[in-house]
Order: sequence, then C-alpha cells, then structure tokens
Amino acid sequence: MSEPMIEVRHLTKRYAGCTAVADVSFTVAKGEVVGFLGPNGAGKTTTLRMLACYLPASQGEARVVGFDVFRHSLEVRRRIGYLPESTPLYPEMRVDEYLQFRARLKGLPARRRRERVGEVKELCGLTDVGHRIVGQLSKGYRQRVGLADALVHDPELVILDEPTIGLDPNQIRHVRDLIKSLAPRHTVLLSTHILAEVELTCQRVLIINRGQIVAADTPDKLRTRLQGGREVVAEIRGSKSEIAPQLYQLPGVARVTADAAGEWTQFRVECSGHEDIRQLLFEAAARNGWSLRELRQEKQSLEDIFAALTRGEQEPT
Repeated sequence: MSEPMIEVRHLTKRYAGCTAVADVSFTVAKGEVVGFLGPNGAGKTTTLRMLACYLPASQGEARVVGFDVFRHSLEVRRRIGYLPESTPLYPEMRVDEYLQFRARLKGLPARRRRERVGEVKELCGLTDVGHRIVGQLSKGYRQRVGLADALVHDPELVILDEPTIGLDPNQIRHVRDLIKSLAPRHTVLLSTHILAEVELTCQRVLIINRGQIVAADTPDKLRTRLQGGREVVAEIRGSKSEIAPQLYQLPGVARVTADAAGEWTQFRVECSGHEDIRQLLFEAAARNGWSLRELRQEKQSLEDIFAALTRGEQEPT
C-alpha cells in the first residue's frame, strides 16, 4: 500500500448511554477511492464527522496526511473537502457569489479563486446557473453546489457523505464519473447507500456495522471470502440423473444442484477451492456430446456482501 492519507486507530465515540463508534481502525492510501458502507445507525456519519474535525472522539486517534485531526484540526481542514449528508448552503446568495465566498474562507488568493470557481463549476455542471440564487435551485443543483464547495480549494482528501442524494440518474452518472476522475490526484472517502455506485466507482470498501468495521477489502476479495469458493452456472440439455454424476467427477466440485426447464437443465456447480472450472466443464460437455447453451461464473453483488455482513441490523427507533 502507498503512503497513507488516513490513519485511524481505535477510534471510539460515546454518547450518553450509547456507543456510536466502537474501537474502529483502518487506513486509506493516498490516491484511493474508498467506499464507506453500513446500515442506518451503524456509525458511518459519526466517523466521517470525526475525520472532518466536526466531532471530537471519546478515545482513539485519527490522522490525515500525518496531522492529528483533534490536535491539529486547522491543518487537517486545509487539506480536506467535506460534503455532509445535509448540505449547508446560504440560500440567499447566488451560486458564483457563494463559491467565491467559500473559496475566500478557505484561503485562496483572489486570482486563484476566480480560476477554481470556474473549474469546479464546470466539473459539477454549474456553468449555466452561476447567476442563479441558491435557494431557488432544485435539490439536485443544490447538491452540486455543495460538491463544488467541497472541491473549490483543491483538497488532498475529499470526504463525501451521500453525495448523490436528490440527483436524477443522469446526474448520478455525472457525479460517479467526477469521483472517478478525482483519483489519483485526490483521495476520496465515499459514503453512500447506492451500492451499485460503489462497485463502479471504488477500488476498496469499508463496511461498518454496529459501530465496528466488519470488512475492509476489494469487492472481488470479499466475494471470494464470503463464498468460500467459486460457483459456476451451466445450462445443459439433458437430465440431472444423467449429467450430475459426471460433473461430480471434475476436480474441486463440492456440490451440484439442478433446476430443470423442459429438456434443458440449469446446473449450479459449487467448488471447494478458488479454481475456475469452466474450461474443464466445457471439455466434459464436448467429450460427452452435451449441448451447452450457457456457461458462466456466478458472482455475488456488493449488495449480497453487504447483506451477509450486516444481517440482522435494524433501523434505529
């Protein structure tokens, strides 16, 4: 792993009668785009607020670019862009005025302010609404203004808490492409409930449940770990009683299940190891004269992984 951008060790946040985050530790490397997932009430937003210097921790340590977020919060804030779940804006200001104001607060000199405001407006699809009053914009456009605010000072780390709330499918696609374009110049920590977006955008995922990190890996490695092995789906013309015994003869096959549909049968072949047996199965079909019209490796979606790791979690009352 390259140089760490975020280092979290034993981070804990307690409220009266409640532990929101319990002894959390993880790292995010420079240039990574990492998805931060968890059910409602799992501790995602609390963790992000501590990293963004909005909340103090009860105990533990968190560092961004080597600076402690609690002892050197001003240094950390200079280096991060934070988009909270509920975007705080000044509704009476125009978009250009608001972004200029925010860029000035973040210490950008006048000439650089003009350049960056123009750049982030183009990045976030705001070029045509710069003269509009923020409070008169749609929810989707207000979300874009918040994203432009988070990026205006060109931060090293971008923390995004549900950045696609209120956006339509085309806008979501635009934000996804924007997030992907930020790496490797920026590090991105992204919290979202749209798991398909994480699969398309993030190199690695952190899953938090009941205040604790329950998984931290790439989606592919999490799939392999949870499945224990690989599963291959094959649709073959013939009966289970005729074909299944031959499939059990293939190396590594642990279990074969079948679902008949007329003269075709769909076989699900579970393997004990991580080998890909599709070539062996194809060769067996050719050798035995089977008609084969489907052969694919089954993969769990990130939604399946998320459900398996957070099963039983209920929404807070």
